[in-house]
Amino acid sequence: MFHNFPIHPGKEISDRFLKNEIRDFSSAMIYIQDLPYRRNSDKNNPAIVLDERTGTCSTKHAVLKLLADENDQPNVRLMMGIYKMNTQNTKSVKTVLEKYQLDYIPEAHNYLKMGNKVIDVTKRGFANTLFVNDLLEEEEISPGQIGAYKVSRHRAFLGEWLDANKQIPYHLEKLWQIREECIEAIAAR
Repeated sequence: MFHNFPIHPGKEISDRFLKNEIRDFSSAMIYIQDLPYRRNSDKNNPAIVLDERTGTCSTKHAVLKLLADENDQPNVRLMMGIYKMNTQNTKSVKTVLEKYQLDYIPEAHNYLKMGNKVIDVTKRGFANTLFVNDLLEEEEISPGQIGAYKVSRHRAFLGEWLDANKQIPYHLEKLWQIREECIEAIAAR
């Protein structure tokens, strides 16, 4: 399990959760996890999750990291991992990967870590951590890095991956398009 903590009033994100009768971090995670998976109108503003009542791995985990920071919980870390997105850890991308004859595609994913415990609230079920076994790279980031930095790092990784895997017949822009098709397949599910 993980260390739960109460939410204290007096800070922006904390007050917004408290206004919704969410009084501890565990309840906040459940609330965020139950929100639909969909891209937000402003990825650079993690609080948008609370306004639009929807989010992605980036915005959902970033708002929880902000909440933890406001409550002096440095043990809650926001992570960005690049993993082999395949049909075993992300079943909904099967058709897309088969269409392009790919075993996997490197995908950047945000999640939280508390100690060594991985917590993924992207969708229902705290056991959504199958990607951990397929991590290629992992780094701790700040909530301000879920936008341009994440995209830049992900695209750079894809370029390096293509350079190391000359048998893959796609250029970076095509691979990014394939990745977008995978994200649409995930969102449709």
